Amino acid sequence: MALSLSAASHSLCSSSTTRVSLPPAAVSSSSSSPSSPSLVSFSSSHSLSPLRSLASSSSLFPHSPSLVQRKHTNRGSSNTVSPPTRAAASDAAQLKSAKEDIKVLLRTKFCHPILVRLGWHDAGTYNKNIEEWPQRGGANGSLRFEPELKHAANAGLVNALKLIEPIKEKYSNISYADLFQLASATAVEEAGGPEIPMKYGRVDVSAPEQCPEEGRLPDAGPPSPADHLREVFYRMGLNDKLRWLFFEQEIVALSGAHTLGRSRPDRSGWGKPETKYTKAGPGEPGGQSWTVKWLKFDNSYFKDIKEKRDEDLLVLPTDAALFEDPSFKNYAEKYAEDPAAFFKDYAEAHAKLSNLGAKFDPPEGIVIDNGSVQGEKFVAAKYSTQKKELSDSMKKKIRAEYEAIGGSPDKPLPTNYFLNIIIAISVLVLLFTFLGNNNSSDYSGF
Repeated sequence: MALSLSAASHSLCSSSTTRVSLPPAAVSSSSSSPSSPSLVSFSSSHSLSPLRSLASSSSLFPHSPSLVQRKHTNRGSSNTVSPPTRAAASDAAQLKSAKEDIKVLLRTKFCHPILVRLGWHDAGTYNKNIEEWPQRGGANGSLRFEPELKHAANAGLVNALKLIEPIKEKYSNISYADLFQLASATAVEEAGGPEIPMKYGRVDVSAPEQCPEEGRLPDAGPPSPADHLREVFYRMGLNDKLRWLFFEQEIVALSGAHTLGRSRPDRSGWGKPETKYTKAGPGEPGGQSWTVKWLKFDNSYFKDIKEKRDEDLLVLPTDAALFEDPSFKNYAEKYAEDPAAFFKDYAEAHAKLSNLGAKFDPPEGIVIDNGSVQGEKFVAAKYSTQKKELSDSMKKKIRAEYEAIGGSPDKPLPTNYFLNIIIAISVLVLLFTFLGNNNSSDYSGF
């Protein structure tokens, strides 16, 4: 997380559509909106000067539950979903449909980096030392309110809200907290990254007074980058119950999301105004990226930092620390060589980050999985006595067969005890009859 996605890629896209051969991922910027180079972000001296006037008239900044649940004007469109009677959690069917709309948005606006950053910054304010919700921060939708949007680390994220607000209006039975995390995970997946094992049902805060104080997100250039990363991530509680090395693994894995995005010096104070990799866009040209193919999610971030051969690629102090600190370096070297290991660890860390501080309704959350919706994700290995993990294809087969006869992960098969007793007695009778016939046979001829 002192992870930066960048100015250009964090801001609004231009109305023109630019196609690239990579998985769609980029965003152009509006020249008037500042942006910070971070996912879960860095401090910046820049503020959102146009934000105050925008907030007074924009529905992006609801200051009461009634605005979150506001009624929508019927414009004769069948695409508008009726507003909810409550805004506590989310509707499973709407989550599935909203994900498809987010995919369309990504493919037309190339806004993957800014949406990843949006989810990270909403969740990254979590403080494990505070038990009360929402004082503890985390993924609760508070980033939609003006006080938190004005935090220096969130510069430019108003543009992300503009992008997804039409989806929120269409699917009003989805909480902002869920929509932020849904957009973030979908952006990673659509950019070529791993599938994130997400769950939903996050409850929204209802007022700007519930926003966390400024200063909980990481800084891009602290005096001791490695120590700063540890301090921030420890406050979030990532793997604090496990041994220290696993905790550092998550820091390094999440840092790999810098494979997406650009940074602009006029907005964040970091990066070059333009490089050979960014001068042609997509979106508004300019800025400096961490990777050559900065619109594709892969392990290039680790490889490019390790090689340090290209001055046109950005390396922040917190990026360099991954290969300078001995503990971080073990994982950074591993991910540079093994993209599958990076994808696996990143997916787990991203999912954990997205749940930080959240209050779920229902408490177990909602999982949307390849067209199905369930309260708890099905794990076929739970139904096996083998130590070896089952393959994905075998899990799907087991699940299909199990559900075909009426079972589900949270609903056991119906049982008729009387019928079971009759079947057992019948089997015993047949068995004794068979054994009795065998004992009376004449084997003298053999």
